[in-house]
Amino acid sequence: MTTMTTDAPVAVAAPDGFWASYGRAWTRTPGSAVYLLAVFVLAMVSVSVLASLFWTGVGLLVLVIGLPIVVGTLLVARGFGVADRGLLWLTGLPRIEEPEWNRDQPGTGGFWMTLTRPLRNAHYWVYLVHGMIVSPIISTISFVLTTVWLSVGLGGLTYWFWGVFLPRGDGGEWGHYVSDALPWMFGAWPSWTVEVVLYLIAGVLFTFTMPWVLGGLALGHHAVAKGMLGRWESDDLAAEVRAEAAARTSAVQAEDVALRRLERDIHDGPQQRLVRLQLDLAALERRAESGDADAAAELAREARGHAKAALDELRALSSGVAPPLLQDRGLAAALAATAAGAPLTVHTDIDPAIDQVTSPEVARTVYFVVAELFTNVVKHSGASAVTLKAALRPSLSGAPSMLDVWVVDNGRGGAVYAAGHGLEGLRERIAGLRGMLVVDSPVGGPTSVGAHVPLAAAAS
Repeated sequence: MTTMTTDAPVAVAAPDGFWASYGRAWTRTPGSAVYLLAVFVLAMVSVSVLASLFWTGVGLLVLVIGLPIVVGTLLVARGFGVADRGLLWLTGLPRIEEPEWNRDQPGTGGFWMTLTRPLRNAHYWVYLVHGMIVSPIISTISFVLTTVWLSVGLGGLTYWFWGVFLPRGDGGEWGHYVSDALPWMFGAWPSWTVEVVLYLIAGVLFTFTMPWVLGGLALGHHAVAKGMLGRWESDDLAAEVRAEAAARTSAVQAEDVALRRLERDIHDGPQQRLVRLQLDLAALERRAESGDADAAAELAREARGHAKAALDELRALSSGVAPPLLQDRGLAAALAATAAGAPLTVHTDIDPAIDQVTSPEVARTVYFVVAELFTNVVKHSGASAVTLKAALRPSLSGAPSMLDVWVVDNGRGGAVYAAGHGLEGLRERIAGLRGMLVVDSPVGGPTSVGAHVPLAAAAS
C-alpha cells in the first residue's frame, strides 16, 4: 500500500504594494534631505582644511616639521570621515563598520613607529582622498539636485501663496505666452492662473519623485562611504592576526609565570624536605653503625614522615599540571575529582558532553584554571561551600561554540586582578585560548569566576 504525503501549506507574506513601499520611502526622506545638505557643508570645510594642511606638510617635508603635519592631516581626515559616517545614520541606511586603524603587531612600538602609524595604514590615505576630492565632488552634485528638488517641489506647491508678493512689471507675467502657445489647453485663462497651474504641476511632480531622488542620492553617498570609509576584508584578517599574536603572547607569559611558580614551590617545599630526608638518612646510618637502635628507629620515623610530606606536596603540585585522570577519562571526570577532593562542600553541575568537543589544550588549561580557583577558595575566601558548573554554549547553528565554566563560592569576596598574582595569571591563560575570564567579587561575597573559551578558536 502506498501513501502520499503533502507538505502543509506555508503562509507567505504578500509583497508590499506600491503605496506601502512609497510611504516607507517618504519616512526616510527628511533624514536624507538633512544629510545631503549637512554633508555638503562638511565637504566644503574638509576640502579647505585638508588641502591647506596637506600641501603645507608636503612643502615642509624637507624639514622635520613637515612629517608631523602630514600625519596630523591624516588624523584630521579620519575625523572628517568619521563625521561623514556618523551623519549617515540620518538616512536610515545600514551602519558602516569601523575600519581597523591599528594593524601593527603587539609589542611593535616606539616613538617613530607610533608617529608614522597613519602613514603605513591605507585607510588614512583613503580617508584623505575622500575628504579632499571625492566627497566635495559628490556632495556638490547631490547638494545641487537636493536644492532643486526641494525648491521646485515645495515652491511649486505653494506658489499660489508667495507668488502674489513678487514684483510684476512689463513682461513679468509669462503665463499669457503659455496661453498663446497652447490655446487648446488653457484657452482664455488669466496669466496668473496659468502660472499657478504650471507651478503646481511641477511641484507635484518634483514632490512625488522626491523620495526616490533624495533616497538615491543618499544611497550613492552610502555606497561610496562603505567602499572608502568602511571596513575591508583585509581588516578582518589583520584583526585576526593581531588577536592570534596577542593570544600567543598571553599564553607564553602565563606559561612562564606558571613554570616560575612551580620551580619556586618545588624549591621551597619538596626540595627542602628531601634535603632534610637526606640528612636524616645520614644520621640514621651513623646511629645504626653505633648500635643505638632507639635513636635509629626515631630517625627512621622522622625520615618516613618527611618522605610522605614531600610526596604529598609533589602530588599537590602535579594536580595543577595534568593529572593522569584528565588524559584517561577526560575533563568532566577530572573536574569532578577536583571537586570531590576539596575540603569543603562542593555542588557540581558538569555537562558530560564537554569531553566530546574540547581539545587536549582546552581541557588542560580549563582543568588548571579550576584547580587554581579551588586552591584560592580554600586559602583566601573563607568559604564553606562552592558551586562548580561546566556547560557548552551553542551557536546560532546549534553546534557548541563556547565552553563556560563557573566557580562560585560563598566566601568574603573582594577578589581583584593584580599583576603577578593568581587571577591575573589565570586570565592570561584563558586569553591564550582567545577566551575571557570574568570575576565578580563584591566585598562580603559571594565570588563568581567564569572562564569562557571559544571552542573553534581554540581548535584552530
